[in-house]
Amino acid sequence: MTRDEFDYFCQSLKSTTNVIQWGNASVWKIGGKIFAICSHWGEGDHQKIGFKCSDLSYQVLIEQDNIVPAPYLARAKWVQLQNDKAMSDADIKSYIVEAYKIIASKLSLKKQRELGLKQD
Repeated sequence: MTRDEFDYFCQSLKSTTNVIQWGNASVWKIGGKIFAICSHWGEGDHQKIGFKCSDLSYQVLIEQDNIVPAPYLARAKWVQLQNDKAMSDADIKSYIVEAYKIIASKLSLKKQRELGLKQD
């Protein structure tokens, strides 16, 4: 998945925002909370995609080749894909949707309503 494809997919999710920070990383948020990042953190010239995971997904994914605990975010159960061989685009999209849902569910009900994620 290219950075443009990553950005296009993340923008398709309801009420997301994007900022460029941390050395030109594309950081995607819902309600001001980060759910996915595309960056060049760490060694190598490859772009790296990181996202929030459930506890179980985190444990499973960090055992896979080319997937590591995300720098600075591992304690919050984030993983980072080290290269384009780590996961298929379809799987990346699925995990990004799950990350989005995890973060959105942690927002206050008021914030979820403001963003159109919950109805009264």
